[in-house]
Amino acid sequence: MSKQDHFKFYTGVVAYPLFFVLIIWLVFWFEVRFGYNFSKYGIYPQTYKGFRGVFLSPFIHGSIKHIYHNTIPLFVLSMAVFYFYRHIAWKVILFGILLSGFLTWCIGRPSYHIGASGLIYVLVSFTFFKGVYAKHYRLIALSLLVVFLYGSMIWHVLPIQETISWEGHLSGLITGFLFALFFKKEIAKRKKYYWEQENYNEDNDPFLKHFDKNGNFIETKEDPTEQQQPTITYTVKEKNKD
Repeated sequence: MSKQDHFKFYTGVVAYPLFFVLIIWLVFWFEVRFGYNFSKYGIYPQTYKGFRGVFLSPFIHGSIKHIYHNTIPLFVLSMAVFYFYRHIAWKVILFGILLSGFLTWCIGRPSYHIGASGLIYVLVSFTFFKGVYAKHYRLIALSLLVVFLYGSMIWHVLPIQETISWEGHLSGLITGFLFALFFKKEIAKRKKYYWEQENYNEDNDPFLKHFDKNGNFIETKEDPTEQQQPTITYTVKEKNKD
């Protein structure tokens, strides 16, 4: 895969995250407009009926505050994934929803778990750990930016508030970490210098030849006899007899 396939802007970088966010808001609008409550379609751990929430819970939110706090990070992080990891972006998002939802169904409290925060934690965890493992300067920069913007979210994987699904957050964090280890192909590779390549031989390195085996610089003195003698040019003018 050529380097031109990476870090290239295309319409989907904005269109796909925007479309996903619009679906979430349309579902919430439908609830408010027609008086429905879709919370019962969320994840209810360790029940067959509650397993349907693995597929539906990211689109369900309990209040305007809940959906607002999830919209911005979801939009920003999904755009970053579609730009920096365009070839695996859909895999990360779709499988992230399923795996994080399944883990929440396994370890969650007997309550309805709703919202896209689990997917948000998948994206945060994936972009951070993948950038560290890839060792590409752009992906590392993305990791640092994610830590700067959303590093405080780490506290919400702990049971510090009863109304927050810390199980969903923890499941998303674990899922993103696993994806960072699993998805190794189709990502940008950092440039390898010639001394990092397999066919590199340090004995033939012109720079290292200036040092001895102890790392001391070898001074080379030129032979005085081999130095080129200066050339002197004489100009003779004939004297005018007049």
